[in-house]
Amino acid sequence: MSKKDLSVRKRKNLDSSKKLSLIYSNFKSQLEKTIKKQSFLVAVSGGPDSLALTALSYEYSIEKKNKVHFVIVDHGIRKNSKKEASAVKDFLKKKRIKLIILTNKKKINKNVQSNAREVRYKLLLNFSLKHKIKFITTGHHRDDQIETFLIRLSRGSGVQGLSSMSKLTNLNSKIKLFRPLLDEKKQNLIFLAKYYFGKIFKDPSNISQKYLRTKIRNLIKQFEKSGISHDRIISSINNLATTRDTLNNYIQKIERACIIKKNNKIFINLKKFELENEEVKLKIFSNCIKNISKNYYPPRAKKVLNLLCKIESNKILKTTLGGCVIYRDKYNLVIHKEEIKMAKNSNFQ
Repeated sequence: MSKKDLSVRKRKNLDSSKKLSLIYSNFKSQLEKTIKKQSFLVAVSGGPDSLALTALSYEYSIEKKNKVHFVIVDHGIRKNSKKEASAVKDFLKKKRIKLIILTNKKKINKNVQSNAREVRYKLLLNFSLKHKIKFITTGHHRDDQIETFLIRLSRGSGVQGLSSMSKLTNLNSKIKLFRPLLDEKKQNLIFLAKYYFGKIFKDPSNISQKYLRTKIRNLIKQFEKSGISHDRIISSINNLATTRDTLNNYIQKIERACIIKKNNKIFINLKKFELENEEVKLKIFSNCIKNISKNYYPPRAKKVLNLLCKIESNKILKTTLGGCVIYRDKYNLVIHKEEIKMAKNSNFQ
């Protein structure tokens, strides 16, 4: 079968119902606006949302002739993880979709979900840099937004955390993370994945009660029964996102006024920095640690706030956090990577 005939056959699949056609139309519109003709990476997990993303991306690649890299990460956490990744690869091969497996060689024993996420993004970033890919797409959807909101609410997050995920995020200066399915309901993505592939895989970690996200997922079901609708929660998230964007514009202005980066170090002018409120200081300091460490996520807000309190009360002169060394001199808060030798004095005043 020629590529042209294959394209026609598959397009009929997605046009077979109004629901599928609308999902693909919305997806295509977003990619045409953001990714355009560039190549991109699809982060595959084997779950229904990532399979739906895979199907939509494959359709898009046929129609628009974009080069797409389908990649799955074998975290090596579960005993059968290698076998599971290979099963997804064989499964997609039947649809003529080539899946690449990236294997994690680092042991993950504690904070399993957060450390696994960190490892996953590092592997995907390295692959993207090697293949000159500028966009990594994930299957995060509307239900994920609600779960993330409630998880962060349980941890006492501020506006930045509670506004949850953005559709487009800078992972570094060259690569962006794109979430084109954030407006889609999980049940619609399950419907699409089952229809397109015939079946779906189930991730054992999604039903394990030892993970907070699983507990939150069960709690959301109770919310719905109690009359707390998903739409209302999403409305709150969107309102907070508007506040976040306004706050970020202000934060960027303050960062320009009180931060200098020199010789792989960040110098924060304490006199100007300490004039700001807690939320602004938290965001600025977290951004600095994230930028220096090159980690996907900044340290937990609680740890950052505790450290800021100690710094302001002069209880600490030197410490480490998030892979960075932090110390204060007469005028500044100085941040650099942990492996770099600390300079005796700073010149920034």
